[in-house]
Amino acid sequence: MSWWNGDDETDEPLFDESDVRVRPSRRGSRPRTKTRPAHKDAVTGTVLGVDRGRYTVLLDEDQPTEREVTSSRASELRRQPIVNGDRVDVVGDLSGQPGTLARIVRIKDRSTLLRRSADDTDDVERIIVANADQMLIVVAAANPEPRARLVDRYLVAAFDAGITPLMVITKTDLADPAEFRSLFAELPLTVFTSRTDDMPLDQIAGALVGHTTVFVGHSGVGKSTLVNALVPEANRSTGHVNQVTGRGRHTSSSAVSYRVARDGSSGWIIDTPGVRSFGLGHVDTDNILEAFPDLSEVAENCPRGCTHLPDAPDCALNEAARDGDLDEVALQRLDSLQRLLTTFTG
Repeated sequence: MSWWNGDDETDEPLFDESDVRVRPSRRGSRPRTKTRPAHKDAVTGTVLGVDRGRYTVLLDEDQPTEREVTSSRASELRRQPIVNGDRVDVVGDLSGQPGTLARIVRIKDRSTLLRRSADDTDDVERIIVANADQMLIVVAAANPEPRARLVDRYLVAAFDAGITPLMVITKTDLADPAEFRSLFAELPLTVFTSRTDDMPLDQIAGALVGHTTVFVGHSGVGKSTLVNALVPEANRSTGHVNQVTGRGRHTSSSAVSYRVARDGSSGWIIDTPGVRSFGLGHVDTDNILEAFPDLSEVAENCPRGCTHLPDAPDCALNEAARDGDLDEVALQRLDSLQRLLTTFTG
Protein backbone atom coordinates (compact mmCIF):
# COMPACT_ATOMS: atom_id res chain seq x y z
CA MET A 1 0.00 0.00 0.00
CA SER A 2 1.33 3.49 -0.85
CA TRP A 3 0.87 6.71 1.07
CA TRP A 4 2.03 10.34 0.84
CA ASN A 5 4.40 11.95 3.32
CA GLY A 6 2.42 15.18 3.25
CA ASP A 7 5.44 17.38 2.46
CA ASP A 8 4.25 19.86 -0.10
CA GLU A 9 7.80 20.60 -1.26
CA THR A 10 8.76 17.03 -2.08
CA ASP A 11 5.37 15.41 -2.28
CA GLU A 12 7.12 12.02 -2.99
CA PRO A 13 5.27 8.74 -2.47
CA LEU A 14 6.67 6.20 -0.06
CA PHE A 15 5.77 2.52 0.11
CA ASP A 16 4.81 0.37 3.04
CA GLU A 17 6.34 -3.11 2.52
CA SER A 18 5.09 -4.63 5.73
CA ASP A 19 2.44 -6.70 3.94
CA VAL A 20 4.62 -7.93 1.06
CA ARG A 21 4.46 -11.72 0.63
CA VAL A 22 7.78 -13.42 -0.16
CA ARG A 23 7.78 -16.87 -1.74
CA PRO A 24 10.26 -19.13 0.10
CA SER A 25 13.01 -20.79 -1.94
CA ARG A 26 12.24 -24.33 -3.00
CA ARG A 27 15.85 -25.27 -2.30
CA GLY A 28 15.71 -24.08 1.29
CA SER A 29 17.83 -21.49 2.96
CA ARG A 30 20.97 -23.57 3.50
CA PRO A 31 23.80 -22.62 1.11
CA ARG A 32 25.11 -25.39 -1.17
CA THR A 33 28.47 -26.85 -0.29
CA LYS A 34 31.14 -28.29 -2.57
CA THR A 35 32.40 -30.56 0.17
CA ARG A 36 31.79 -34.17 -0.86
CA PRO A 37 31.57 -37.18 1.43
CA ALA A 38 34.87 -38.98 1.93
CA HIS A 39 33.27 -42.41 1.40
CA LYS A 40 35.84 -44.03 3.66
CA ASP A 41 33.83 -47.25 3.58
CA ALA A 42 34.06 -47.53 -0.24
CA VAL A 43 35.20 -50.84 -1.72
CA THR A 44 37.49 -50.97 -4.76
CA GLY A 45 36.62 -53.01 -7.82
CA THR A 46 37.19 -53.31 -11.58
CA VAL A 47 34.70 -52.36 -14.29
CA LEU A 48 33.94 -55.42 -16.44
CA GLY A 49 31.14 -54.07 -18.58
CA VAL A 50 29.21 -50.91 -19.43
CA ASP A 51 25.61 -50.98 -20.60
CA ARG A 52 23.38 -47.88 -20.89
CA GLY A 53 24.56 -46.14 -17.78
CA ARG A 54 24.95 -49.28 -15.69
CA TYR A 55 28.38 -50.65 -14.79
CA THR A 56 29.25 -54.23 -13.88
CA VAL A 57 31.95 -54.03 -11.22
CA LEU A 58 33.91 -56.98 -9.85
CA LEU A 59 34.78 -56.29 -6.24
CA ASP A 60 38.37 -56.95 -5.28
CA GLU A 61 39.31 -60.52 -4.51
CA ASP A 62 40.27 -59.63 -0.93
CA GLN A 63 36.58 -59.38 -0.13
CA PRO A 64 35.05 -62.33 1.80
CA THR A 65 33.39 -63.54 -1.41
CA GLU A 66 34.23 -62.41 -4.92
CA ARG A 67 31.11 -60.96 -6.52
CA GLU A 68 29.89 -58.65 -9.22
CA VAL A 69 27.67 -55.67 -8.46
CA THR A 70 25.64 -53.47 -10.76
CA SER A 71 26.44 -49.80 -10.24
CA SER A 72 25.45 -46.34 -11.35
CA ARG A 73 27.78 -43.35 -11.25
CA ALA A 74 27.76 -40.57 -8.67
CA SER A 75 26.53 -37.21 -9.95
CA GLU A 76 29.97 -35.63 -9.52
CA LEU A 77 31.37 -38.12 -12.06
CA ARG A 78 28.80 -37.44 -14.75
CA ARG A 79 31.33 -35.66 -16.98
CA GLN A 80 34.03 -38.31 -16.58
CA PRO A 81 33.98 -41.39 -18.81
CA ILE A 82 34.00 -44.74 -17.01
CA VAL A 83 35.22 -47.60 -19.22
CA ASN A 84 36.16 -51.25 -19.08
CA GLY A 85 39.25 -51.86 -17.02
CA ASP A 86 38.74 -48.84 -14.82
CA ARG A 87 39.52 -49.29 -11.13
CA VAL A 88 36.73 -47.64 -9.16
CA ASP A 89 35.49 -47.16 -5.60
CA VAL A 90 31.87 -48.15 -4.98
CA VAL A 91 29.46 -47.67 -2.10
CA GLY A 92 25.88 -48.65 -1.35
CA ASP A 93 24.37 -52.10 -1.69
CA LEU A 94 27.34 -54.36 -2.43
CA SER A 95 25.50 -57.66 -2.00
CA GLY A 96 25.28 -58.25 -5.75
CA GLN A 97 21.71 -59.52 -5.38
CA PRO A 98 19.29 -59.05 -8.31
CA GLY A 99 17.64 -55.65 -8.26
CA THR A 100 20.31 -54.01 -6.11
CA LEU A 101 22.33 -51.00 -7.21
CA ALA A 102 25.66 -49.70 -5.93
CA ARG A 103 27.22 -46.33 -6.80
CA ILE A 104 30.63 -45.50 -8.23
CA VAL A 105 32.06 -42.55 -6.30
CA ARG A 106 35.71 -42.47 -7.45
CA ILE A 107 37.83 -43.46 -10.42
CA LYS A 108 41.34 -44.56 -9.52
CA ASP A 109 44.39 -43.30 -11.38
CA ARG A 110 44.81 -45.10 -14.71
CA SER A 111 48.08 -46.73 -15.74
CA THR A 112 47.21 -46.73 -19.46
CA LEU A 113 44.46 -45.47 -21.75
CA LEU A 114 43.71 -46.91 -25.18
CA ARG A 115 41.98 -44.23 -27.24
CA ARG A 116 40.79 -43.58 -30.75
CA SER A 117 39.08 -40.73 -32.60
CA ALA A 118 36.46 -40.62 -35.35
CA ASP A 119 39.16 -39.76 -37.89
CA ASP A 120 42.67 -38.37 -38.02
CA THR A 121 41.50 -34.75 -38.13
CA ASP A 122 39.24 -35.09 -35.08
CA ASP A 123 41.00 -34.33 -31.81
CA VAL A 124 37.99 -35.51 -29.78
CA GLU A 125 39.12 -38.80 -28.35
CA ARG A 126 37.09 -41.79 -27.30
CA ILE A 127 38.51 -43.93 -24.51
CA ILE A 128 38.17 -47.62 -25.34
CA VAL A 129 39.65 -49.31 -22.28
CA ALA A 130 41.74 -48.38 -19.26
CA ASN A 131 44.63 -50.11 -17.48
CA ALA A 132 45.34 -52.67 -20.21
CA ASP A 133 49.01 -53.58 -20.53
CA GLN A 134 48.71 -55.66 -23.72
CA MET A 135 46.89 -55.36 -27.05
CA LEU A 136 46.13 -58.48 -29.09
CA ILE A 137 45.62 -57.52 -32.73
CA VAL A 138 43.49 -60.14 -34.49
CA VAL A 139 43.77 -60.21 -38.29
CA ALA A 140 42.67 -62.85 -40.80
CA ALA A 141 44.93 -64.23 -43.51
CA ALA A 142 41.88 -64.18 -45.82
CA ASN A 143 38.14 -63.60 -45.76
CA PRO A 144 38.44 -60.67 -45.10
CA GLU A 145 41.80 -59.78 -46.61
CA PRO A 146 44.38 -58.50 -44.10
CA ARG A 147 44.78 -54.74 -43.91
CA ALA A 148 48.35 -53.81 -43.08
CA ARG A 149 47.59 -50.11 -42.70
CA LEU A 150 44.88 -50.79 -40.12
CA VAL A 151 47.38 -52.91 -38.19
CA ASP A 152 49.84 -50.00 -38.36
CA ARG A 153 47.19 -47.79 -36.77
CA TYR A 154 46.67 -50.27 -33.95
CA LEU A 155 50.42 -50.35 -33.39
CA VAL A 156 50.63 -46.54 -33.28
CA ALA A 157 47.81 -46.43 -30.71
CA ALA A 158 49.44 -49.18 -28.64
CA PHE A 159 52.91 -47.62 -28.56
CA ASP A 160 51.42 -44.18 -27.87
CA ALA A 161 49.54 -45.62 -24.86
CA GLY A 162 52.49 -47.62 -23.54
CA ILE A 163 50.77 -50.95 -24.27
CA THR A 164 52.65 -54.02 -25.55
CA PRO A 165 51.20 -55.29 -28.86
CA LEU A 166 50.74 -58.94 -29.86
CA MET A 167 49.20 -60.36 -33.04
CA VAL A 168 47.16 -63.40 -34.01
CA ILE A 169 46.73 -64.22 -37.70
CA THR A 170 43.61 -66.37 -38.06
CA LYS A 171 42.29 -68.50 -40.95
CA THR A 172 45.77 -69.47 -42.10
CA ASP A 173 44.22 -72.59 -43.64
CA LEU A 174 42.61 -70.27 -46.24
CA ALA A 175 45.77 -68.41 -47.28
CA ASP A 176 49.50 -68.35 -46.61
CA PRO A 177 50.20 -65.49 -44.18
CA ALA A 178 53.95 -65.38 -44.91
CA GLU A 179 53.90 -62.26 -47.12
CA PHE A 180 51.70 -60.31 -44.72
CA ARG A 181 53.69 -61.47 -41.71
CA SER A 182 56.95 -60.34 -43.33
CA LEU A 183 55.76 -56.72 -43.11
CA PHE A 184 56.15 -56.87 -39.34
CA ALA A 185 59.12 -59.23 -39.08
CA GLU A 186 61.49 -56.49 -37.90
CA LEU A 187 59.19 -55.30 -35.13
CA PRO A 188 59.34 -56.43 -31.49
CA LEU A 189 56.00 -58.16 -32.02
CA THR A 190 54.98 -61.67 -30.94
CA VAL A 191 52.88 -63.25 -33.71
CA PHE A 192 50.70 -66.36 -33.45
CA THR A 193 49.19 -68.12 -36.45
CA SER A 194 45.91 -69.96 -36.15
CA ARG A 195 43.98 -72.32 -38.40
CA THR A 196 40.21 -72.44 -38.30
CA ASP A 197 40.38 -76.08 -37.18
CA ASP A 198 43.51 -75.80 -35.05
CA MET A 199 43.91 -72.80 -32.74
CA PRO A 200 47.08 -72.57 -30.62
CA LEU A 201 45.01 -71.84 -27.53
CA ASP A 202 47.59 -72.89 -24.95
CA GLN A 203 50.28 -70.67 -26.47
CA ILE A 204 47.95 -67.68 -26.77
CA ALA A 205 46.54 -68.17 -23.26
CA GLY A 206 50.07 -68.44 -21.90
CA ALA A 207 50.79 -64.96 -23.24
CA LEU A 208 47.60 -63.58 -21.67
CA VAL A 209 47.72 -64.84 -18.08
CA GLY A 210 49.08 -62.28 -15.67
CA HIS A 211 48.03 -59.45 -17.96
CA THR A 212 45.04 -57.37 -18.97
CA THR A 213 44.83 -57.66 -22.75
CA VAL A 214 42.50 -55.73 -25.03
CA PHE A 215 41.44 -57.58 -28.20
CA VAL A 216 41.10 -55.43 -31.34
CA GLY A 217 40.42 -56.32 -34.95
CA HIS A 218 38.44 -55.72 -38.11
CA SER A 219 34.92 -57.14 -38.19
CA GLY A 220 34.85 -60.74 -39.41
CA VAL A 221 38.44 -61.71 -38.59
CA GLY A 222 37.38 -64.29 -35.98
CA LYS A 223 37.98 -62.26 -32.83
CA SER A 224 34.79 -63.41 -31.08
CA THR A 225 35.49 -67.00 -32.16
CA LEU A 226 38.90 -66.79 -30.52
CA VAL A 227 37.39 -65.30 -27.33
CA ASN A 228 34.85 -68.15 -27.14
CA ALA A 229 37.61 -70.72 -27.59
CA LEU A 230 39.70 -69.19 -24.82
CA VAL A 231 36.72 -68.55 -22.52
CA PRO A 232 33.88 -70.96 -23.45
CA GLU A 233 31.44 -69.35 -21.02
CA ALA A 234 31.82 -66.00 -22.82
CA ASN A 235 29.40 -67.11 -25.54
CA ARG A 236 30.17 -64.11 -27.74
CA SER A 237 28.10 -63.87 -30.91
CA THR A 238 29.96 -64.72 -34.12
CA GLY A 239 29.15 -63.57 -37.62
CA HIS A 240 30.12 -64.11 -41.22
CA VAL A 241 31.84 -62.15 -43.95
CA ASN A 242 29.76 -60.76 -46.83
CA GLN A 243 31.00 -62.51 -49.95
CA VAL A 244 30.22 -59.48 -52.13
CA THR A 245 31.75 -56.67 -50.07
CA GLY A 246 34.33 -58.74 -48.20
CA ARG A 247 33.32 -57.02 -44.99
CA GLY A 248 32.48 -58.63 -41.69
CA ARG A 249 29.29 -57.98 -39.78
CA HIS A 250 29.55 -56.34 -36.37
CA THR A 251 28.65 -58.96 -33.75
CA SER A 252 29.94 -57.29 -30.58
CA SER A 253 28.29 -54.01 -29.62
CA SER A 254 30.23 -53.22 -26.45
CA ALA A 255 33.49 -54.03 -24.72
CA VAL A 256 33.28 -56.86 -22.19
CA SER A 257 35.93 -58.32 -19.87
CA TYR A 258 36.48 -62.04 -19.30
CA ARG A 259 38.85 -63.96 -17.09
CA VAL A 260 41.15 -66.40 -18.90
CA ALA A 261 42.84 -69.11 -16.85
CA ARG A 262 45.57 -71.62 -17.58
CA ASP A 263 47.61 -73.85 -15.25
CA GLY A 264 46.48 -72.13 -12.08
CA SER A 265 47.17 -68.61 -13.36
CA SER A 266 44.71 -66.12 -14.77
CA GLY A 267 44.48 -62.86 -16.65
CA TRP A 268 41.83 -60.63 -18.17
CA ILE A 269 40.87 -60.15 -21.79
CA ILE A 270 38.71 -57.24 -22.93
CA ASP A 271 36.86 -57.98 -26.16
CA THR A 272 35.99 -54.81 -28.10
CA PRO A 273 33.57 -54.31 -31.01
CA GLY A 274 35.08 -54.82 -34.44
CA VAL A 275 36.04 -51.62 -36.26
CA ARG A 276 36.78 -50.74 -39.88
CA SER A 277 38.68 -47.55 -39.05
CA PHE A 278 40.82 -46.35 -36.17
CA GLY A 279 41.33 -42.60 -36.00
CA LEU A 280 44.54 -41.26 -34.48
CA GLY A 281 43.62 -37.60 -34.15
CA HIS A 282 44.63 -37.66 -30.47
CA VAL A 283 48.16 -38.98 -31.11
CA ASP A 284 51.20 -36.70 -31.12
CA THR A 285 52.67 -37.01 -34.61
CA ASP A 286 56.14 -37.21 -33.08
CA ASN A 287 55.12 -40.57 -31.59
CA ILE A 288 54.00 -42.16 -34.85
CA LEU A 289 57.54 -43.13 -35.82
CA GLU A 290 57.74 -45.22 -32.62
CA ALA A 291 55.39 -47.73 -34.26
CA PHE A 292 57.95 -48.13 -37.08
CA PRO A 293 61.10 -49.12 -35.19
CA ASP A 294 62.38 -50.83 -38.33
CA LEU A 295 62.67 -47.37 -39.93
CA SER A 296 63.62 -45.31 -36.91
CA GLU A 297 67.34 -46.17 -37.13
CA VAL A 298 67.49 -44.71 -40.64
CA ALA A 299 65.43 -41.70 -39.51
CA GLU A 300 68.07 -40.85 -36.91
CA ASN A 301 70.06 -39.31 -39.77
CA CYS A 302 67.22 -36.95 -40.71
CA PRO A 303 67.63 -33.22 -40.01
CA ARG A 304 66.03 -31.86 -36.88
CA GLY A 305 62.30 -31.28 -37.29
CA CYS A 306 62.07 -33.52 -40.37
CA THR A 307 58.47 -34.39 -41.31
CA HIS A 308 59.52 -37.62 -43.11
CA LEU A 309 56.99 -36.82 -45.83
CA PRO A 310 57.82 -37.65 -49.49
CA ASP A 311 58.76 -34.01 -50.21
CA ALA A 312 60.74 -33.46 -46.99
CA PRO A 313 64.16 -31.94 -47.81
CA ASP A 314 67.23 -33.99 -46.86
CA CYS A 315 65.03 -36.73 -45.34
CA ALA A 316 67.24 -39.78 -44.74
CA LEU A 317 64.29 -42.12 -45.30
CA ASN A 318 63.56 -40.66 -48.74
CA GLU A 319 67.23 -40.70 -49.65
CA ALA A 320 67.55 -44.35 -48.61
CA ALA A 321 64.54 -45.19 -50.77
CA ARG A 322 66.00 -43.35 -53.80
CA ASP A 323 69.43 -44.94 -53.34
CA GLY A 324 67.99 -48.46 -53.19
CA ASP A 325 69.06 -49.02 -49.59
CA LEU A 326 65.58 -50.21 -48.54
CA ASP A 327 64.23 -53.62 -49.49
CA GLU A 328 60.68 -54.20 -50.71
CA VAL A 329 59.26 -54.71 -47.23
CA ALA A 330 60.91 -51.54 -45.91
CA LEU A 331 59.56 -49.59 -48.89
CA GLN A 332 56.03 -50.76 -48.11
CA ARG A 333 56.50 -49.81 -44.48
CA LEU A 334 57.79 -46.37 -45.49
CA ASP A 335 54.76 -45.89 -47.73
CA SER A 336 52.45 -46.76 -44.83
CA LEU A 337 54.29 -44.38 -42.50
CA GLN A 338 54.11 -41.51 -44.95
CA ARG A 339 50.43 -42.11 -45.67
CA LEU A 340 49.75 -41.88 -41.97
CA LEU A 341 51.77 -38.68 -41.57
CA THR A 342 50.07 -37.14 -44.62
CA THR A 343 46.61 -37.46 -43.01
CA PHE A 344 47.79 -35.23 -40.16
CA THR A 345 49.23 -32.54 -42.40
CA GLY A 346 46.32 -32.39 -44.83
